[in-house]
Amino acid sequence: MAERNDRLLRPGRKAQDEDGPEDLLHGRSVHRGGVQVTEPKNILFLMTDQHRADTLGAYGNQLGTTPNLDELARTGTRFDRWYTPTAICTPARASLLTGQAPFRHKLLANYERNVGYLEDLGEGQFAFSQALRDRGYNCGLIGKWHVGTRKSAGDFGFDGPDLPGWHNPVDHPDYLAYLEERGLPPYEISDRIRGTLPNGGPGNLLAARLHQPVEATFEHYLATRAIEMLERYAADGGKPFFLALHFFGPHLPYILPDEYFDLIDPADVELPRSVAETFQGKPMVQKNYSAHWTFDTMPIETTRKLIAIYQGYVALIDFELGRVLDAMERLGLADDTSVFFTCDHGEFTGSHRLHDKGPAMYEDIYRTPGLLRVPGQPEGVVRDEFVSLLDCTATILELASADPKAAVDSRSLLPLVSGEPVEWDDDIVCEFHGHHFPYPQRMLRTDRYKLVVNPDSVNELYDLELDPDELLNVYEHPEQAEVRSRMLRRLYTVLRERGDNFYHWMTSMYDVGEVAYDPTMSGLDETTYQKE
Repeated sequence: MAERNDRLLRPGRKAQDEDGPEDLLHGRSVHRGGVQVTEPKNILFLMTDQHRADTLGAYGNQLGTTPNLDELARTGTRFDRWYTPTAICTPARASLLTGQAPFRHKLLANYERNVGYLEDLGEGQFAFSQALRDRGYNCGLIGKWHVGTRKSAGDFGFDGPDLPGWHNPVDHPDYLAYLEERGLPPYEISDRIRGTLPNGGPGNLLAARLHQPVEATFEHYLATRAIEMLERYAADGGKPFFLALHFFGPHLPYILPDEYFDLIDPADVELPRSVAETFQGKPMVQKNYSAHWTFDTMPIETTRKLIAIYQGYVALIDFELGRVLDAMERLGLADDTSVFFTCDHGEFTGSHRLHDKGPAMYEDIYRTPGLLRVPGQPEGVVRDEFVSLLDCTATILELASADPKAAVDSRSLLPLVSGEPVEWDDDIVCEFHGHHFPYPQRMLRTDRYKLVVNPDSVNELYDLELDPDELLNVYEHPEQAEVRSRMLRRLYTVLRERGDNFYHWMTSMYDVGEVAYDPTMSGLDETTYQKE
């Protein structure tokens, strides 16, 4: 590994007293899901974009580049089976805002490549920020919004600059003013990394070297603005706050200054085992996406370098998160502020010979990091229940003593942070609707198996105990008939219970058991699909 940079480290945080905080700003205690919390509660929500779980030391990474997130995990709860409801930015972020699954809130794709889906949430759509405002909270959001085009974060009650788009808007007036005020140089890049498209054109930019100091990076700017808002909220007479800091990274392209672009020696990078992907027995769209992201047009050494740069990007963000957490300590807010860390979805970074994300429901992009520290709760808790980004919504509402009922697809995580046994679902369902083109998929993940239903192609079934890298699709294997049938019926049942109309396709295509309704939805034939 390249020489470790001092910027990665920040002063150690004080461990919370075993008996919990003694002098809380708001002293009245209540119980939420069996967990005693103070009311009302400040909330700091730290979020990244396209962030692999295995880049954190807390999730087993050995490169030592995430000391601040690792400390958050040490002093709070780490969720080892935290999933995104869908691996694409806008729908996932809309689910966080509303507590509703994508099929329900109907914001199904990023607007940049939208091919006919809605581009904004509907009028009157529930959002947790409005509920917090009603409870007397200050609400701020610094960074990536990406929840529609016509409505900004301000329309949902958030303070902060309007920063549209899918990646760092380096031409934004507020960022340019930040640079000018500090005498910092403008955005400039070199050493671009890209492959060659199937049509012979230049591929998407994957990474580049940034000719700015760390203090001039968009990440530093975002953290600075978040600290300023923390200071503003801390001075507001004890009024509770919710503050979200949403980084645009480590989403590709990975654009970093020298010290992070070269932080990790590519020789120290272990290639993902799924780089051996052949796409045999899998939907053709995966091989097409590999070509779109130009994987095979670049030497394997370039893949190693891209992974190294990606880890450097994670390190830069960790450093900036440390600055924000230090400010929270300095302002005396730590003992009365719950802290979340998560992301909208993961990133392939060469896994399965892919980059970015897309119509391939692998763990690389669906299982994500999830950390939560609630003052007064045990440290070092590790949970293996299946939880979702969606569950943050009800958790935020309960922390604020607001009614979580409108977050209909969300369940509070507060009972889990206590470290006590909790009755919980033993599987999870995720969905996808398309990116460059409509491509509906549904996934059921259990302890050992994963089922993916692809209406236009072959379905997928993976035995994650024997094949954790999801290289062998065993859906058609005779010995998996019982597993396949059981999981199809379970997925069908969950979709019907949730009201996700994807189940209609399954009714006619698979053995889903007894059907207690007329699938033609016409009322003309009450015996359709009923077994004699």
